[in-house]
Amino acid sequence: MPRLSVWMLRAALLHFGLGVSAGALMLWNKGVPLDARLWLLLNTHVEMLLVGWMLQFALGTAFWILPRLGERRYGDVRLGWAACLLLNTGVLLVALSAPLNLTGFLLPGRLMQILAVALMARLLWPRVKAFAT
Repeated sequence: MPRLSVWMLRAALLHFGLGVSAGALMLWNKGVPLDARLWLLLNTHVEMLLVGWMLQFALGTAFWILPRLGERRYGDVRLGWAACLLLNTGVLLVALSAPLNLTGFLLPGRLMQILAVALMARLLWPRVKAFAT
């Protein structure tokens, strides 16, 4: 498995653990009230699981599993590393914006995520070919 995929999947698993932990805290707080501010973790929970876990896991797996053609088998891997960095930074910025009341983090975080997906699409696009061509 390529190193980029390994690190993207590891980061996805880290986001999964953090997202599930935030959800568990909110669920515990629902049964045994600890602090009303724990509900501020709802956006963090959703962001970590949907973008941090699912999207990153899908992109890391796609980089690994799509056919590799030509002498540069994986393309320009620097695009993938930049996408990985941007996606994780964007997830953290968006996830921290709600509980810390930092609304200024939301737009830059979303822009980083969009740019990360665009970079991965650019990297993976040439590897998608019609069958038997």
